[in-house]
Amino acid sequence: MSESESLPYVDELAARARSLATPGGPRRVLGVAGPPGAGKSTLARRLVAALDGLAALVPMDGFHLADAELARLGRADRKGAPDTFDAYGYAALLARLRAPRHPGETVYAPAFERELEQPVAGSLPVPPDVPLVVTEGNYLLLDEEPWSTAVRPLLDAVWWVAVDDRLRVERLTARHVAFGKSPAAARAWVRRSDEANARRVASGRQRADLVVDLDTGTTHTPPDA
Repeated sequence: MSESESLPYVDELAARARSLATPGGPRRVLGVAGPPGAGKSTLARRLVAALDGLAALVPMDGFHLADAELARLGRADRKGAPDTFDAYGYAALLARLRAPRHPGETVYAPAFERELEQPVAGSLPVPPDVPLVVTEGNYLLLDEEPWSTAVRPLLDAVWWVAVDDRLRVERLTARHVAFGKSPAAARAWVRRSDEANARRVASGRQRADLVVDLDTGTTHTPPDA
């Protein structure tokens, strides 16, 4: 999904998200999950914009390990896999967002700078009067530790973004080219890394509270949810 594409049902989704955002009540966290390139970031941004001050966006991507650490660990060639994130650090931030330690506290979250391909600490402020945090990432519904035990319990609801795989792969390839890879290198990275991660998270769709199907413009609840 590009920034120019419309989401005709964003008002419906925003109404669902608004039901979680109770000013003056306990802060809640809504997760947006799905495979790489599904359109999670765009949907999350539009939800936050539609909620007009009731929500803040805190992406999981801010918890990418730095390239130097990935190189030390021997994981640089599969950056984006579950073990290339600081999952426990992400969980700790979610817990702090749900229950800030000090009255009136603004909580600062890291962002991921695409041009640098690196996380940047303290980039995203979450003011104390914001009742809902929207967080998005590939692994929110991954049925593996620590994601299933440390992260998922901190999310009040998780939505799964579904889209045609061919379109999703095209988007991923274009994204890698836009940020410096050659077309051939981008296609190779998508086949080897991004699609391996997509297969790994695919079963999370059945564990979602809501599936947002971008191909049909519809939403539904998975049978086992």
